[in-house]
Amino acid sequence: MEQKNYALTGKKQVVYNPAGSRRLFTNPDADEARAFFRGKPREKVDKTTTVKEAVARLVHDGDYISVGGFGGTRIPTALLHEIVRQRKKNLGLAGHTATHDFQILAAGRCINRCDIAYIIGLEARGLSRRSREAIEKGEIEVTEWTNAALAWRYKAAAMGISFIPTRTMFGTDTVKHSAAVEMECPFTGKKYLAIPALFPDVALIHVHRADVYGNCQVDGIMVSDYDLARAAKHLIITTERLVPEDIIRREPHRTAIPYYLVDAVIEVPYGSYPANMPYEYYSDEEHLQEWLRVEQDPEQLTEFLERNIYGVEDFWSYIQLNGGLKRMTELRQQEVLVEK
Repeated sequence: MEQKNYALTGKKQVVYNPAGSRRLFTNPDADEARAFFRGKPREKVDKTTTVKEAVARLVHDGDYISVGGFGGTRIPTALLHEIVRQRKKNLGLAGHTATHDFQILAAGRCINRCDIAYIIGLEARGLSRRSREAIEKGEIEVTEWTNAALAWRYKAAAMGISFIPTRTMFGTDTVKHSAAVEMECPFTGKKYLAIPALFPDVALIHVHRADVYGNCQVDGIMVSDYDLARAAKHLIITTERLVPEDIIRREPHRTAIPYYLVDAVIEVPYGSYPANMPYEYYSDEEHLQEWLRVEQDPEQLTEFLERNIYGVEDFWSYIQLNGGLKRMTELRQQEVLVEK
């Protein structure tokens, strides 16, 4: 795949002061993105499919992907497993507090570049050895940002502009390892950082409920998913449950992701396991610790991946291997207790 630094390419010569020394992995040109979106179908049609088909059709080697949710909460695990199972390669990733999602993709050796804000750590649970090794050995090229900067990159894309001026990261080493650009405010002459828009090739988002057309509702905080859904060229949705359109229409103000943004919808109960799905089920801390434990030995990790991802037909088979409905019921009860 041809690698570009999009900050250094374009139709016109642009004078700027690079604040960071790292590569910009995606093209921030809003007009090019708009040209793509203009040709995207907007028919209100049934978009239900399978995880296997959606990944095969919409995720290609070399694509840049973004994952919804945040940290260990509401991540689209079923889609991530399928990407590994189909052995997708040379993917780019937005590491906007990517914990277990980054761990999965690093274990499958699916990614070779990453815009990072927070990766490797599974928060209080500990560090992923395989993820850390991938960075230390240079298997994954990184460009650094803050959580705010990555969120604003999605915001710029959703707004249809090529950058947002900010003051975030000034005075830190993070800016030196970013691809941000210093600029002068045309009104005050003061210094800002230009944060480039981020238009992912594919976004993967797990939601609480959706209809067959792709209208989606999320309970609780969305973090950046509202903007991510509008920034991505393609969007795959997994949902805890498919519901009739009438249910969606009863509370239209809760439909954060409208159907015309969505390319595929798949009903995947417990599709965020072993992560936490707010108001549905708690994270499986024992299983996440098992992931961290097997990563200490490459042979154990290989066996673990073969048993849990490569060697199963689908995500439900993975759940059955790890306690099935009995375990899911326990996690649901834990979530109820946490919410109380």
